Amino acid sequence: MLKNTTRRIVMALLFIFAFFTTFQSFSGVEAKDLSDWFDDYRVKLQQQEYSGYTYNVNSKKRVSLFHKFIRRSAPVSYSISSSEEVKSSLKLEDAIDWTRYPSHTVVATGYTAGVESTGKTESHPQYGITYSGVKVKRDLYSTVAADLRVFPLGTILFIPGYGYGVVADKGGAIKGNKIDLYYETVADVYEQWGKKKVEVYVVKMGKGKLTEEELASLNEDETMQVFRQQYINQKSS
Repeated sequence: MLKNTTRRIVMALLFIFAFFTTFQSFSGVEAKDLSDWFDDYRVKLQQQEYSGYTYNVNSKKRVSLFHKFIRRSAPVSYSISSSEEVKSSLKLEDAIDWTRYPSHTVVATGYTAGVESTGKTESHPQYGITYSGVKVKRDLYSTVAADLRVFPLGTILFIPGYGYGVVADKGGAIKGNKIDLYYETVADVYEQWGKKKVEVYVVKMGKGKLTEEELASLNEDETMQVFRQQYINQKSS
């Protein structure tokens, strides 16, 4: 009788194993996927209990994928209430694998819109206006000057320690592998940059033009506002 009971148990286990194997082969759904589905369902039930919150992540699985993906793309901020927002403190240097982009070694200096860099005073009608026609800007995407034969207008560079720079200007002394990074004051130039030899990454090669609309679109990209906020905080501190 014991042998019959053991045989029945073994047959039952084999049947269950065969059933799941057949189900997986036809549906492509694994047991792990079913477990993930039950986890998602449980989380959704918990979300309904906390009706006062608007947590925008639908499952633990997606949270883990987000943290894996953040090093390859811009982060996404998400809120747990209408007034509280959770933001990543990851810096641009660490958030993206910059080695995927072509690089150039350049000598980078800083400049301002003032008379010390451009020869123009604030009363000059072209004060603060770059060669492209856009106004100088220090932002998430800042205006920089370059040799247009090397980096055409509209080229987007990533400069470690400075951030994104969009080629909007040129200069008489900016020839070959040299770039000029815009800062708002002479003090900022000396305190935050000076003169450095640095490896820059070409995110996008320009087509020879740049408009205010294009520059504004870059700085207002919703997926990049976490990084922009970090810049604003650093600027105001």
